[in-house]
Amino acid sequence: MTSSHGFGSRDKLPEKWIMSRLGWEAWVRARLGWKGLKAEEYVDEGYALLATPNIKGRDIDFSNVNYISSLRYEESPEIKLRLGDVLLAKDGSTLGTVNLVRELPTPATVNSSIAVITPGPRLNGSYAYYLFQSHQMAALIEQAKGGMGVPHLFQEDLIKFQHPLPPIEEQVAIGAFLDRETGKIDALAEEQNRLIKLLKEKRDALVAHAVTKGIDPKVNLTSSGVEWLGDIPTHWEVRRLQQVCDFQPGKAHEPYFSDDGQYICVTARFISTGGVPHRFCTECITPGRRGDILMVMSDLPNGRALGRAFLVDDDGPYAVNQRVCSLTVRDGSPLFFFYQLDRNPGLLRHDDGANQTHLSNHDFLKMPVLVPPLDEQEKIAGWLLDRTERYTQLATSAEQAIGLLRERRVALISAAVTGKMDARKISSQEVAA
Repeated sequence: MTSSHGFGSRDKLPEKWIMSRLGWEAWVRARLGWKGLKAEEYVDEGYALLATPNIKGRDIDFSNVNYISSLRYEESPEIKLRLGDVLLAKDGSTLGTVNLVRELPTPATVNSSIAVITPGPRLNGSYAYYLFQSHQMAALIEQAKGGMGVPHLFQEDLIKFQHPLPPIEEQVAIGAFLDRETGKIDALAEEQNRLIKLLKEKRDALVAHAVTKGIDPKVNLTSSGVEWLGDIPTHWEVRRLQQVCDFQPGKAHEPYFSDDGQYICVTARFISTGGVPHRFCTECITPGRRGDILMVMSDLPNGRALGRAFLVDDDGPYAVNQRVCSLTVRDGSPLFFFYQLDRNPGLLRHDDGANQTHLSNHDFLKMPVLVPPLDEQEKIAGWLLDRTERYTQLATSAEQAIGLLRERRVALISAAVTGKMDARKISSQEVAA
């Protein structure tokens, strides 16, 4: 079959297929740095400058782009885009992201994070696009990437990539077959994504109502005196956060992360993505206890972590970095206040969703919070825990379905571009049926 480092040997290929190198079949190039290009040089109208986010979807996004002047566009004529070009992200965490220029609604070029691959006469653009999505090509990229800290794919390595090369008419058939079949898979995955979004909206609405109105539909309401809180149960209190919780700001710990450190360091990225927290190896720790609430006070660049909360479910010391604070509920249900504080509208009023936003300690501690009687806090928290868990289970099932669809997609592509599946035969059988 195939080796662990890419495509299999020549004798594994179908008849008339050969092994070739990317540099023999395509013109591969990239922007040589930025040539001094700065963000303040972007213009309102001009030539589209594509970045990695623009090529991450199924279709290239030509609408949410920066524009450069004619002078900047013309100074790098070798990377002016043309129909059939394959665009490959060659830097950072998105390395290997690929797309195909199927349409060109406006003259465009790329920034320095994207390589432009123009197929020659023996290589079809659609086939090359899918080639880069195969298991085998992913293995080649993993083997070749280098760079200190930031993964990078060098052009001199890229042009040496060996790959199968079917006859051109068979490449066209493979591209058309995969367009159709991956389109079906992508549509199913999108349905699951819409379901996840709907479940999140329903969960958020359920939590927001329970922590501001309670769970008794017959309760009497009165004005809270706070516009964004609206009416609340008459027997609930409105207090400042500092009256309810002890507050501990985070510190700048990131330079001290260690895989074998003694303490856990929780970061904004961990809270926002559910990732693995870093180990921390200094004495700058918070005593910590089960039930502490960790809040993101400063958003990640291009992130949506601001105001996210994390409930500590284990006793023992931990550290929080400078983007995160720690809250200890003095006299109340930590779970109830976790539900109330997670993405609380009072925290997000100044978040525009684009710029990096920071919550000052002063504003945070003065924020109004709702305080029902303790027994009601515990009842609401238990009620929410049961119901939100159902949404979590459904969302997890949808995410697992998306994972299986992605695996199916890559397996299908890998089989087609290596000749393990005859796309022409399958297509003709479908037409006959």
